[in-house]
Amino acid sequence: MLTSLVSFIIVLGVLIFVHELGHFLVAKKSGVGVLKFSLGFGPKLFGIKRGETEYLISAFPLGGYVKMVGDDPSEELSEEDRAKAFNHKSVGKRTAIVFAGPFANFLLAWLIFTIILAIGLAIPIPRVDSALPNINTVLEGSPAEEAGIKGGDRVRSIDGVNVDTWDEMTKIVRKSPDKKLHFVIERDGKMVETDVTPKAKPDDKEPIGQIGVSSQALVGAVLKADNVLMSPIIGVQAVWEWCGVIVESVKKLVTAEVSAKNIGGPVLIAQQAGAQAKEGVLPLIMFMAVISVNLGILNLLPIPVLDGGHLFFFMIEALIGKPLDIKHREIAQQIGLVLLLALMVFAFYNDIMRLFTQR
Repeated sequence: MLTSLVSFIIVLGVLIFVHELGHFLVAKKSGVGVLKFSLGFGPKLFGIKRGETEYLISAFPLGGYVKMVGDDPSEELSEEDRAKAFNHKSVGKRTAIVFAGPFANFLLAWLIFTIILAIGLAIPIPRVDSALPNINTVLEGSPAEEAGIKGGDRVRSIDGVNVDTWDEMTKIVRKSPDKKLHFVIERDGKMVETDVTPKAKPDDKEPIGQIGVSSQALVGAVLKADNVLMSPIIGVQAVWEWCGVIVESVKKLVTAEVSAKNIGGPVLIAQQAGAQAKEGVLPLIMFMAVISVNLGILNLLPIPVLDGGHLFFFMIEALIGKPLDIKHREIAQQIGLVLLLALMVFAFYNDIMRLFTQR
């Protein structure tokens, strides 16, 4: 538990710092005044002021922020502040400042991937479909073959219980040695029903059930650098490939091809960070790189209150030649905030359910 907590704080702290540092550096370079640079939200735990900027560590570590002069459109500004106000800079400069956060996360991932490749290790690129209950191969003479199950089938339910992931399917099968199970399978767009009796296999404590099927390979590709000089180039490819995995995952979640049960929150990240930390420093750093790519992609989604939402507003402003009406922006941000909070609550719910089902 302590390992998970410490690893979680390290991973999240680094990712938040890098993201906000991207905003901060480009804002300063663009001549925008920065009033606060905070790791975390809520009440201040610790702060130090240097120049016009107060650097803070705040109570709630699930994020951070950079408060700039003029980032509130309703704020009254003096002539001196107007010259360094965010909302008085060009669309191009504001776009660069906002995009710098996600870009910094991609840059961190690239740096980590490059180091991993440079020391001779490989970067695995997973298959999104590997989490689904899709049958890849069926063993000859197995209970699955006897029941007529074929490669390419997708398990939809077992004994009336919907099955959304490969893990859900295997848990039911493992707990049912020598017990007849009623499978509903999707094959070529049609539903097929069949009964399968898992064969009992001796285990340490008690027999477990097996039906003789395998899933698709977890890894779709493995990237390696032939030499140190190629590491930065393959590192760019690794970031790009991981972006594709995450975008495809989001797409499949939206289209319900992948179950929303796969969405995780802070508890899942802490568990995974702890597990990687136990494996060693390199697995933890690799995990950090993947989460950094994830954070970069999710922040670019066109949802108000996220960086992508602001970039979407700037794109509209560039097209119509003026900012959107403030009332419309406020309504959009309120809707975005509700959606984001709903997603966070759902992620927490999934985390809690995982904790209960793991016991």
